[in-house]
Amino acid sequence: MKVILLQTDICWADPAANVAYMDKLISAHAQDTDLFVLPEMFSTGFCTSPEGIAESSDSATLQWMKQKAAERNCAIAGSVSVEENGKFYNRFYFVHPDGNVQWYNKKHLFTYGGEDKHYTAGQERVVVNFRGVRFLLEVCYDLRFPVWSRNRGDYDAAIYVASWPSPRVEAWKALLRARAIENQCYVLGVNRVGKDPYCEYSGGTAGIDPYGRTLSACTDGEEGFAEVVIDMEELQSFRKKFPVLNDADSFTLN
Repeated sequence: MKVILLQTDICWADPAANVAYMDKLISAHAQDTDLFVLPEMFSTGFCTSPEGIAESSDSATLQWMKQKAAERNCAIAGSVSVEENGKFYNRFYFVHPDGNVQWYNKKHLFTYGGEDKHYTAGQERVVVNFRGVRFLLEVCYDLRFPVWSRNRGDYDAAIYVASWPSPRVEAWKALLRARAIENQCYVLGVNRVGKDPYCEYSGGTAGIDPYGRTLSACTDGEEGFAEVVIDMEELQSFRKKFPVLNDADSFTLN
């Protein structure tokens, strides 16, 4: 499976401009791409005070994701600030080419930045099956919580979309590798670049294999893309030869 990770700058609180830009970037890539992954809150920037900025649960952004996925016969994934029934969610959409939409509402809200004061935390772990690969959907701060991310034998690749600020980018890079190694999976980490009214972002977008090796990465501080090929035969062979997950500690989440 061929995946493109898009490391982009984002216009603050301007969904129309951001969607037009993402459309242009996706259109520039080859037709054989299976999945495009966009950063956290790619249509607005990371808005911890979403009033007047968040989009509806049937927004023009989501409609574009459906249209583009159908047009390109691919999946498109990324998170959006959503208002639904009087509540706000940091919602990670995974849009299939047939129009099917699956989503994950971010569980670990970023209290340091005040996200928890406005958004409602999700409680459901979401794994998406697409073209023979099982993807765990995660958002930014989730990366710091390995119990929530622990592979229970139910996924092959974890996707982390983020607006992870520059001062802590080394933690981002280290944790992406750790999640890949400990969960014996591919990890796709997509972070933005540029500035918003509150933070500066330097990227660190990368695809990591189950050994913890970087398959492809974007240049820090610059817009660009990383192309990653997920090889399920290689993954299954590695897991069979070295069955680490069979020895994992058992646990339950409250």
